[in-house]
Amino acid sequence: MNNSANNAAILLVEDHRDLAETILDYLEHRGFITDYASDGAQALELCGNNNYDAIILDISIPKLDGFEVCEQLRNKARINTPVIMLTARDQLDDKLTGFQAGADDYIVKPCELPELEARLLAAIRRNRGILDLNIMQVHDLILNTRTLQVTRADKPVKLSPTCLRILKILLRESPNVVTREALERELWGDLVPDSDTLRSHLYNLRKAIDKPFSESVLHTMPGLGFKICPPE
Repeated sequence: MNNSANNAAILLVEDHRDLAETILDYLEHRGFITDYASDGAQALELCGNNNYDAIILDISIPKLDGFEVCEQLRNKARINTPVIMLTARDQLDDKLTGFQAGADDYIVKPCELPELEARLLAAIRRNRGILDLNIMQVHDLILNTRTLQVTRADKPVKLSPTCLRILKILLRESPNVVTREALERELWGDLVPDSDTLRSHLYNLRKAIDKPFSESVLHTMPGLGFKICPPE
């Protein structure tokens, strides 16, 4: 996934504790820095004391509802942080009220977490003025597809042309698993070399992007294939 806004600071405002924990666990696993408020008053206090890259805001929360929180952020506190309303309220009037209050996006529950992440990243990039489609990133591993430069934890990584192609495929499909057959087909078409060739390239790729570091991002899924994802 193109994740150039990774490590962004997110405030989640949600009174349903189990749902909040699910969202927070997912975002932290994806590299975000997270904070949490269970009601509107706490959300305003946190926003007054901290700088966030985006706010995920439920509407039906105690003390001050999401509409009021958003209005106060925009009109009183003059905070322009992107606000994504995440709510079960799916009526058009609610959506219009949310946007009128100053929301940047409106997502109806239930929502798939990868979609929420994608919308978060899009809102953050718009707010920062960033739209670099040449950057592919998972965790601290970055590939610039224009310059073909690879870094991990800000350290340059040297790869062969084939390893670069494998990395690009795995980053593009992350966090999904890519089968051996799919990798071979994309790399070599119908002229697949012997079975040890892909294994050798994957060994070299893992040696370059994982071995010098304490945590692995390239994972072999026995009987399934390979994937790149943040360390567990």
